[in-house]
This record gives sequence, structure tokens and C-alpha cells, in this order.
Amino acid sequence: MATELYAIGLVLVSGFIGSFGAIFLKKGANNLSLSITKLFSNWELLLGLFFYALPVFLFLVALRAGELSVLYPFVATIYIWISLLSMKFLGEKMNKWKWLGIISITTGVGMIGLGS
Repeated sequence: MATELYAIGLVLVSGFIGSFGAIFLKKGANNLSLSITKLFSNWELLLGLFFYALPVFLFLVALRAGELSVLYPFVATIYIWISLLSMKFLGEKMNKWKWLGIISITTGVGMIGLGS
């Protein structure tokens, strides 16, 4: 079964959405409490869980139209998005090793895409 282009697009969109899940979970973790009422009122934590769950459904749709061995490496783009969004929303810094990692991920995902 050949992988449809829209399936790759869905996985890329899923990774982008999922990266916001990580950002909001990080922000929500700063206000984490074991109190049930505080837990359910922690909107950043709840939003993070939502942004982690939504991509699962998109990924399931993508899997119907593509090969897992082709699609799953595209999930790695979430690391790129998380790095970039962490700089913007969390004030995290990038160094040459992190940039090298992003280049490596981009190169690897590109090779898998070309090989499919």
C-alpha cells in the first residue's frame, strides 16, 4: 500500500498540534496540585491534555491511508516544533547542539519521505 500525501500532511499537522500539548503541560505543571478541584481548574494542564489527545485521532485517520513505516518517522517533527515553540512561549534558549539535532531530524525525516 502506497502512502497518500494527505496522510503525511495529517501526521505533520498532528505533530504541530501535539507540540502545543507539551507546551501547555509544561505551563500547567508549574501550577500542579494534588487537590482535585485545583487539578480540574488548571486550564493549562487540561489544554495540554486536549492538545495531546487530538493528534491521536488525526494520526488514526492518517494510518488508514499510509504505511506505518513511512508515517511514524514524521511524528519526530514534534521535536522540532517543541524546540521552536519552547523558545517563543517558554523563553528557552537554543544552542548549536539543539540546532544540529533539528537539522538531523529534518534530514532523517526527509530521507524517509523520499524513500517512500
